Amino acid sequence: MPSASWALQQSVFATLAADTQITTMLGASRIFDDVPQKSSFPYVTLGQSSVRDWSTSTERGDEHILTLHVWSRADGRKETHEIMGAIKSALHDRALSLSGHRLINLRHEFSDARRDPEGDIYHGIVRLRAVTEPVA
Repeated sequence: MPSASWALQQSVFATLAADTQITTMLGASRIFDDVPQKSSFPYVTLGQSSVRDWSTSTERGDEHILTLHVWSRADGRKETHEIMGAIKSALHDRALSLSGHRLINLRHEFSDARRDPEGDIYHGIVRLRAVTEPVA
């Protein structure tokens, strides 16, 4: 059985890659765990993930904090905000299927758009919180 964090990442990736609104905004399937060199903008990357024990006295469980990054070279933050909004719509409060685990909830915590220090890139951050439990 895969770890809960790996199963969650696979399901988040598959959900985003199957979302036509997101893939239309990105211009192709540009959702990456590891970005290929010379990739076209915009694109989304899977960022840091943290897992904490969320067990009770009777049930095992994990709390996950997932970070997704949006990268854009468009003029202004509009494209970044639109992609972040589409990610939130695709994932917030959705019932995703996880291999070997059950998703209890998936919630959008915050989004942030900023100019990257390089100056011509806008960087969006989307933070999600999920709780999972193993399938018995």
